[in-house]
Amino acid sequence: MCAITGIFAGDGSAPVSADLLRRMNDAQAHRGPDQHGIHHETGLGLGHRRLSIIDLSGGRQPLYNEDESVVVVYNGEIYNYQPLIDELTARGHHFRTRCDTEVIVHAWEEWGERCVERFRGMFAFAIWDRGRQTLFLARDRLGIKPLYYAWLGDGSLIFASELKALELHPALARVIAPEAVEDYFAYGYVPEPRTIYSGVFKLPAGHRLAVRRGAARPVPQQYWDVPFVPGSFPDAAAAGEELIERLREAVRLRLVAEVPLGAFLSGGVDSSAVVALMAQIMAADGTGAVNTCSISFGDPAFNESSYAAAVAQRYATAHRTEQLEVDRFDLLDTLAGLYDEPYADSSALPTYLVCELARRQVTVVLSGDGGDENLAGYRRYQWHLDEQRLRGMMPLGVRRAVFGPMGRAYPPLLGAPRFLRAKATFQALARDAVAGYFDIISVLDDDLRARLYSPAMRRQLQGYNAIEVLRRHAAASPTEHPLSLVQYLDMKTYLVDDILTKVDRASMAHALEVRVPLLDHELVEWMSSLPPGLKLSGRDGKHLFKSALRAHLPHAVMDRPKMGFAVPLASWFRGPLRTRVREALLGARLADTGLFERGCLLDLLDTHDSGRRDLSAALWSLLMFDAFLKREQGLQPAALEAA
Repeated sequence: MCAITGIFAGDGSAPVSADLLRRMNDAQAHRGPDQHGIHHETGLGLGHRRLSIIDLSGGRQPLYNEDESVVVVYNGEIYNYQPLIDELTARGHHFRTRCDTEVIVHAWEEWGERCVERFRGMFAFAIWDRGRQTLFLARDRLGIKPLYYAWLGDGSLIFASELKALELHPALARVIAPEAVEDYFAYGYVPEPRTIYSGVFKLPAGHRLAVRRGAARPVPQQYWDVPFVPGSFPDAAAAGEELIERLREAVRLRLVAEVPLGAFLSGGVDSSAVVALMAQIMAADGTGAVNTCSISFGDPAFNESSYAAAVAQRYATAHRTEQLEVDRFDLLDTLAGLYDEPYADSSALPTYLVCELARRQVTVVLSGDGGDENLAGYRRYQWHLDEQRLRGMMPLGVRRAVFGPMGRAYPPLLGAPRFLRAKATFQALARDAVAGYFDIISVLDDDLRARLYSPAMRRQLQGYNAIEVLRRHAAASPTEHPLSLVQYLDMKTYLVDDILTKVDRASMAHALEVRVPLLDHELVEWMSSLPPGLKLSGRDGKHLFKSALRAHLPHAVMDRPKMGFAVPLASWFRGPLRTRVREALLGARLADTGLFERGCLLDLLDTHDSGRRDLSAALWSLLMFDAFLKREQGLQPAALEAA
């Protein structure tokens, strides 16, 4: 796993600062501590930091073709590189290394922009083809690896694996985008293609960008999407067997490494399944025990360590556990530095620590990420389908006329479960499917965000609402099935911008590579073709997966309620961290932005302190926004400029 960066001058004859390029490259040294390299010519600079995994003695980047007219910098792993080497060799290409990086160079020569369609893996790369005067950027299908870019005022393009590298360019204007702030407080992250800064973008998952010297500025082109084409299955038992075998193949592909390898083991179904299949494969191959690790909590409501231990015992893994205590809250500023923009998933704390724990023994780990999105494991999918059944009883126009006023008039029942809150039920019935799901997943709902923002911020938004992110993806969805649609929405937003972002930054902070077999794109395509009823059956999420795994995992792991990888924020914020939270939210940094209403901030704190309502997610979002501002001292939000 590595880091890339580059500067592509708008004028081909313009010089590129080698010193600036090196500083941008070195800003990402944590992602690739083993080697570094620079390609520099008039009008272009490419940088690379390497974490050596395959072909340790070769594979140095930038890497060139035979006459050095094509050069690549690359972050990721292409798991089918060996058959591609055979195919490209048969077509007349000559290989000087045995690494996957060189496959990209020759695949570009052979297939051009369509080369990405031949790769099975996770990747973000940049190719410069001097003969075609083309810079080509691409990102893997699911967005496992990141890629940021920005166009500068002189027409130049800059790009990097992390935002912090772009921030070093003196021509980059760092102005907070009000739409990104709205997105952040709705979702807890800034969804692609936006970043927190106006004019800086994430290359979306499954997209490529070809920049040709002298041509008009291009827009990213999509080359892949989750198909959701219904498949044909003889019966559930056969589908379950095929699911296990397909996952087994995806796991086996990800065991290729020339460095120590292990796995995360949370005690949930997905990570346990990956460990089980990994242990079976490694035992058959005679490669020894699996190294596993997990994080525990003192609060039993959040502690899954006993389930992880049961799986570890069954498969005789070399297992290690570390307990997260409240005093590790000092990592807040560290997290802000890792994510570069506001990021509010509190499970980033234990993720950072489990990556730190894993790196003491291994350089590569496998994870179970992606199972909930692909196989319908989230409880919110059940809530959404319940609401959809009620919505289906009458047309939207009637529901809005009847239940809209009732939802506005009915008093809130704070703290009660969602299905018992009449106000929430009336409001849900007055919405369409996308708006209903948006309300379920929002960190701060529409009403709370409206109260939170200052008049200057509301003017800057000009009516923009974060639901537009989901509506854009829903309009492009290949499926209208109520369950499949929200799975698709999560894959385009929550999976890539929350889950995968969290794991990438936390792992690369420790120079640890994380591989995700449940996000093998061929497996994802197949899983999307499964009948929705095999994924969510009644109240049983991941129904088919759990049924198929009963022969492989302890029943206690299969039958327990889903816990998630959360931390006990609510009690922390009412107890030992109360003072710190109040100082941050009522302090000068947030006030000076001009973005927020102080009265709303005070009300959030008092309501949470009183125990009337758990607002820990909202408070954490604000806390992480404050940590971002602390890191970016001197930044001018657009709302403040207009105030």
